[in-house]
Amino acid sequence: MTHEQTLSTKQQAIAPIAAFAATGNMARLDDSLNEGLDAGLSVSEVREMLVQLYAYAGFPRSLNALGQLMKVLDGRRQRGIEDASGREPGRTIPTGEALLAAGAANQTRLSGAPVKGPLFDFAPAIDRFLKTHLFGDIFERDNLDWQSRELATVGALAALDGVEPQLQAHIRISLNVGLSVAQLRELAQTLHERGNADAASRVRAALDRQLASAD
Repeated sequence: MTHEQTLSTKQQAIAPIAAFAATGNMARLDDSLNEGLDAGLSVSEVREMLVQLYAYAGFPRSLNALGQLMKVLDGRRQRGIEDASGREPGRTIPTGEALLAAGAANQTRLSGAPVKGPLFDFAPAIDRFLKTHLFGDIFERDNLDWQSRELATVGALAALDGVEPQLQAHIRISLNVGLSVAQLRELAQTLHERGNADAASRVRAALDRQLASAD
């Protein structure tokens, strides 16, 4: 684990976009989208983050955020700014039992071990949905790397109240995909500087708990 590593300018822009999209703060999202595009995020990368958001904050927030992105891009075009379109997903997504297997493998790799427990025995449908859709359909799309997906997920979950267990899980996953402790502390600081002190506090608390459990 590299503690000295810092986030790139593009990476710094991800969490605020996700956080303000998750809470429906359109004014702050507008600013964050412009900052992210100015930092070099492609249209495809930002769009993919906002599509993924629905798995954590629901379809309404995702749809509203995508609509805001369209407005921002239109305004930037009118000002003569041509943002890089980026690339579309190039991998063929499996279907059926192959999708379930791919999703289970992705979930295990991200979490560091197979995910199971009484909750999934009680509601096996949610286990299958997580494996086939979130970790299958979404995480098989290769136009956004896993570190960026986790930066977005942590930003979104940190901005929401009452989802601390899920935030805790994704702090652990973030470390598993190669993000450093220093980078996650920087993510928290970025959220604080962008006016979301509560989200920053939740990230710091979850990271401290993760480090304490590791010790």
